[in-house]
Amino acid sequence: MCDRIGCTHFPKLSEMDFTGAAAPSRRRFLKGVAAATTISMGLGGALAGPAHAAGGVKSTHGTGFCNLNIFLAHSRQYAKKDGTELVFINTPTFAEQVTFLGMGQVDIGLMPYTSFMALYDAGAPVKIVAGGGIEGCAIVARPGLDSPEKLKGKTLGTFQLDTLEVMPYDYLKKNGISFKDVKVRYMGNTPEAVEAFKAGALDWICTIEPYASALVNDVKGAVMLTNGVDLYGKGYTDCVLAARASLMKDNPEGLKAVIKGMMQAQLDAETQTETVLKELVGKYYKTSLENAKIAQGKQPAVVDARSQTDFILQRTDSVMEMGYIKKKPGRDAIDWTLLEAVIKENPDLYGKLKFKSA
Repeated sequence: MCDRIGCTHFPKLSEMDFTGAAAPSRRRFLKGVAAATTISMGLGGALAGPAHAAGGVKSTHGTGFCNLNIFLAHSRQYAKKDGTELVFINTPTFAEQVTFLGMGQVDIGLMPYTSFMALYDAGAPVKIVAGGGIEGCAIVARPGLDSPEKLKGKTLGTFQLDTLEVMPYDYLKKNGISFKDVKVRYMGNTPEAVEAFKAGALDWICTIEPYASALVNDVKGAVMLTNGVDLYGKGYTDCVLAARASLMKDNPEGLKAVIKGMMQAQLDAETQTETVLKELVGKYYKTSLENAKIAQGKQPAVVDARSQTDFILQRTDSVMEMGYIKKKPGRDAIDWTLLEAVIKENPDLYGKLKFKSA
């Protein structure tokens, strides 16, 4: 994939030391992402010491509505009642969001399942432990680009090793077009990609809610070519909550507290939607409240992703075809044990949720 233009590339995961045993490799990585320490939230010395400090769980996150549960859980610190503080470590680009989890600089991360699979394939000690959000990925094109054939030679804005790269690949493949027939520009983060599309620097973009609906509303004549349902079916998953194996072993109660907090956030989002959006727009989402209201129902945040187990594992076929992983991950890449414990211990809360595993 290195022949793409204007890239923000992932580091080579296969060359990283995910155990922390090889100090020189670890130092090279940290030097490359040191800028992230300047914008960490709520914690000094973000890269120092063990990730799961006493009483706290460190997390990276994305930008879309699939992150709503973890955003609200962070904003309201729901896990504190169970003795755990959820601490966000913000990073300059999407690449660092993923690699921080792999290197053990954070405990958990809300990320695309495709990125998780690449970490897992490279040997990172991580597991999928809960869901993030369903649906909400979309391909939006500039006026006049209303068919897949018209995308040939046009510039796509996306993110490397993301579901937002795999979706255009699958969309083109379904329509008999090679990914090599388009130009790909890898972006650093969603706001950057959205502004580039608005400015005309990108011909088409694969993005997430609330930004997909916002672009269709804000860019006159822009067309949504797919929202993913025609490719993957209703209820397809996008992001997942991944955790370091060390956290699951050393602090399972802290991880359970975070999952429970996300479950409470899901209930609040389902029952107090406008109040929740007013709290999150501006602070976590860089869009208007009007666009957020339109988009919220298009990408529900869902903690219980057990019904998506087979989908997550099957979608790695495309990730393999794109050369990102060498072998398909097994069922052991996913561990719903702590999620199921939270569900069992909180039947009243779980029973009130609108979206849950079938």
